[in-house]
Amino acid sequence: MLLSSLGTSIANVGLPTLTLAFTASFQQVQWVILAYLLAITTLIVSVGRLGDLTGRRRLLLGGIFLFTLASVLCGVAPTLGLLIAARAVQGLGAAIMMALTMAFVGETVPKAKTGSAMGLLGTMSALGTTLGPGFGGVLIAGFGWPALFFVNVPLGILTLVLAHRFLPLDRREPKTDRTGFDPVGTLLLALTLAAYALAMTMGRGSFGLLNLALLGMAVFGVGLFALVEANTASPLIRLAMFRNPVLSAGCAMSTLVTTVVMSTLVVGPFYLSQALGLEAALVGLVLSVGPLVAALTGVPAGRLVDRFGTHRMTIAGLIGMAAGSSILPLMPTRFGVPGYVAPIVIITAGYALFQAANNTAVMTYIRPEQRGVISGLLNLSRNLGLITGASVMGAVFAIASATNDITTAAPEAVAIGMRITFAVAAVLIVIAIAIAIGTYRHTLRNQARIQANSLADKWDSR
Repeated sequence: MLLSSLGTSIANVGLPTLTLAFTASFQQVQWVILAYLLAITTLIVSVGRLGDLTGRRRLLLGGIFLFTLASVLCGVAPTLGLLIAARAVQGLGAAIMMALTMAFVGETVPKAKTGSAMGLLGTMSALGTTLGPGFGGVLIAGFGWPALFFVNVPLGILTLVLAHRFLPLDRREPKTDRTGFDPVGTLLLALTLAAYALAMTMGRGSFGLLNLALLGMAVFGVGLFALVEANTASPLIRLAMFRNPVLSAGCAMSTLVTTVVMSTLVVGPFYLSQALGLEAALVGLVLSVGPLVAALTGVPAGRLVDRFGTHRMTIAGLIGMAAGSSILPLMPTRFGVPGYVAPIVIITAGYALFQAANNTAVMTYIRPEQRGVISGLLNLSRNLGLITGASVMGAVFAIASATNDITTAAPEAVAIGMRITFAVAAVLIVIAIAIAIGTYRHTLRNQARIQANSLADKWDSR
């Protein structure tokens, strides 16, 4: 989990250097990031399902090896095109690592400790995000841009050795008991997700005809995918799984919440630099506060989940995020950095608690043969939220600032844009709270019904 998140954040800091190294435009170099994220987003559900079918340990070891090998290829790439291709392969390895790491929690950790394990995974993800920019800057200054990718090689080898040593062996099952893989569904899902991701990320914030066409393809792809999955013997995703309110609500809430989290990364740099007048170094330092808080609160959040239960802590985390998102627009600019950081700390701590509780709720009560695909769905919902947050909330910020070029907007306009954006973010969290409360009530009604039926059966037996 640490490696896959580090693979995203450490490359961001190298984009300016790569534009000079390959004599390329910023839009071309952005594909170094986009190729990695697209590979993860489009393939994470498929690799989770493949792990369920072929053995998670075997596939995870292969994913770590692929990630490490691709890191070498990135470092030695002589052209930008080959670097982008290697990053896509690295993204495939990262997708395997992200999906199957979470799936392994159900096999290696007792149910009573699942929340703590999920909190630890959240800490590792946040730690990778936090370390990336600073660590990457040091590597570029000392060794050049290839070091951004070569650093993954010793880390990957160490991870491979540890995984091989400590992960449990795959259970051997008769082949007749195994369902087949769904290549048509896999291809359709990958193309649909790629169309949506490209629709949301191309055009530098403007939504033109190409974006509209890609979004239309994504909508059509969703319908076609649902039709294919309903009529295939071995579907990639059994649509009946979404009748489980915990899974469907968990994925929906995850998408809404990560959309809001991404808003802090989209709006923050402009607000800090233009409205508060901070230098670039200070902007980077302030932006690192959020991931650092997530890293520090991940494990304690997991312990709270184990002690007080997933439903209560999911709602508590969302209430914290709603409070932070509501307070931030009310902070006047004269409060400076503390007025921005304090609500961000509340939002991030709430997110860490929500993530640990939501992941635990979804992953605890599922059949072992579904852990990989459902872990993939959880990660997919998170990635879709990040993509949507970067595009949609970025557009809300630009529109609210009432300017065509946000980089030249007046400080007052940027401050207004920030307030409106986080007002919208607070509304999204309120929707997530409504979903969480509805799911909690549904679960309580089911438990009461089961208890009533059990008592009736005991009475009849007497």
